[in-house]
Amino acid sequence: MAQQSELATVLAGLTFPEGPRWHQGRLWFSDFYTHRVMALSPEGWAETMVHVPQQPSGLGWRPDGTLLVVSMLDRSLMRVAGTALEKVADLSGLASGPCNDMVVDAMGRAYVGNFGFDRHKGEAERPAVLVRVDPDGSVHAAAEGLMFPNGAVITPDGKRMIIGETVGKRLTRFDIGADGALSNRGVFAQFEDCFPDGICLDAEGGIWVADPRGNRVVRAMEGQGIVQTIALPQGRQAFACMLGGEDRRTLYVCTSSASGPGMAEKRDGRIETVRVDVPGAGLP
Repeated sequence: MAQQSELATVLAGLTFPEGPRWHQGRLWFSDFYTHRVMALSPEGWAETMVHVPQQPSGLGWRPDGTLLVVSMLDRSLMRVAGTALEKVADLSGLASGPCNDMVVDAMGRAYVGNFGFDRHKGEAERPAVLVRVDPDGSVHAAAEGLMFPNGAVITPDGKRMIIGETVGKRLTRFDIGADGALSNRGVFAQFEDCFPDGICLDAEGGIWVADPRGNRVVRAMEGQGIVQTIALPQGRQAFACMLGGEDRRTLYVCTSSASGPGMAEKRDGRIETVRVDVPGAGLP
């Protein structure tokens, strides 16, 4: 099939869209500064699903269909019960910065990243702990020493995780044990000038990476690095991406002109799309 080279806007007027997930025929995502989790149809119809007062970020579903949401500023994992939020776990004992992206595995275990420091308050960079929350609500340190753990994916067999370390400029891989423990840490791809934010996995093992500082999304392969680049127009940054659509070949990209609380007033966040050749795979 012929691949698009430019993105098309599906939804505009957002504050800062993040955490996109393809679920039951719609794109779900968080809009930070309106505190909304939203769902977007392929035709462009958007619906608010729940409000998260302390700012939503990562999304995921347990096997029973329960929606889990990362509440950033109070460093908590929440679940949605009808239209209400209930706290699953307090992550503040391990998360040393605001919580961000998350991947939920097929057993319902949630792996939650965090900044490691408060970048909006000017704190110095420091390593962070990736937090795992088991279905019983218990909280564990899944991996330590990560430099701004961000977007994460799990391979279709459930045996491997790849996570973006934004400040580390790399994608890091782990093996996943039967109990959810991570081991055999290694480098999937090390970049010179790419700062991975949100990521998604395709059926050939390629990983699409939103690179906000590079104003682009790139596709990386293990051991090869970047093999494909889709540039954004000047003044647009990509913060997250997800493969969706009926054939999972539509790459949804969360874009904005910048990041930070000031985006609440600008409202120039968008959901944009581009068609690609290889369909999505794995989780999320």
